[in-house]
Amino acid sequence: MAEQATVEEVSEAMFKMIRDSMGQKKWKATDLTKAVTELFGERCDKTLAKSAIRELIESGKCVYTYFGGSFIEIPHKEGAEN
Repeated sequence: MAEQATVEEVSEAMFKMIRDSMGQKKWKATDLTKAVTELFGERCDKTLAKSAIRELIESGKCVYTYFGGSFIEIPHKEGAEN
């Protein structure tokens, strides 16, 4: 069996997915979990994916938003911050 992926590897892969599809797709936690379990195969399970999501949220790299459902996005900059 392949060696288990680390939380950092999985969270970085998730962040890249979210960043690359910004403005085109909004990611739900379940969709993100499915995507990384397919990407990493046996090396990643649901528990590891949930830990990676928690890491992204707690580090501030991503935030939960709500618009008819919960989504995970990169925080938007306000007009004054630009």
